[in-house]
Amino acid sequence: MLELMYILAGLVCICSGFYAFFDSQNPRRIGNGIFWNLFGGILIFGPHIHPAFVGAILMLMGVLTAKKFVGFGTLKEASQEYRNQKSLLIGKKIFIPALALGVIAFGIAQFTQLGGLVGLGIASVIALGLSLFYTREKVTLVPYESSRILQQMGPAVILPQLLGTLGALFSQSGVGKTIANFMGSLFPQGHPLLGVALYCVSMALFTMVMGNAFAAFAVITIGIGLPFVIALGGDPVIVGALGLSAGYCGTLMTPMAANFNIVPAMILEMKNKNGVILEQIPVAIALLLTHIGLMYILAF
Repeated sequence: MLELMYILAGLVCICSGFYAFFDSQNPRRIGNGIFWNLFGGILIFGPHIHPAFVGAILMLMGVLTAKKFVGFGTLKEASQEYRNQKSLLIGKKIFIPALALGVIAFGIAQFTQLGGLVGLGIASVIALGLSLFYTREKVTLVPYESSRILQQMGPAVILPQLLGTLGALFSQSGVGKTIANFMGSLFPQGHPLLGVALYCVSMALFTMVMGNAFAAFAVITIGIGLPFVIALGGDPVIVGALGLSAGYCGTLMTPMAANFNIVPAMILEMKNKNGVILEQIPVAIALLLTHIGLMYILAF
């Protein structure tokens, strides 16, 4: 079932690639088309392709992006007048598909054996059907609009997958032990408050580098959480839960978390692509200090 969801995602990418190829007014249409077709091919045929070949494809996609051969084309969205008319017609019912997406995905993940990713895929298909029902738009509009949104988000859309993979590689290569030895030479052990502060701040900073708190969690918890906090008597459950959410304070402050901070700015066509991050920094720092206080009080 999960494989089917990846195939559907791959078909959307390939569709986007074909729209890009035939976008004659886009000077980057060749690079754009190659990029999305390669990504779609990985999603569909990934389990049947040698890992080294997948790595080579990803490097080629990176080169296309670095050389700026990938960019949003000239796919147009509906006119403002048409959108205003639809807004008056649909009203608040437009939020029903979005709410259904979350509720159905949560229900499938919690009450079935299908898992969260399959639940999200099924919920997305149902939400798409609800969207068509409430907007009364044609099904043939789905490929066009999907391609337009995907191209607008650009290569940043694949960063979460790549960063998650990078985190697993760091953990396997022993980076956590290296960090533990380095921190042990810089900071004295045996001080719970210092250990908690070091762990939470490190989680936030490493998440800013990795762009993903899950990727940072294994590395920083092995390197700092265990020797500086849990080894002093900190409750592992509380330390782990607050440590992971402390990492998300870093998510709020980094462009590496592209799906949260950069993609929304691109979709909203904000002048400053870092505008979302600048607004979130004060909240992130306040939350990080709160995490340090809560972990010190609750874990010991």
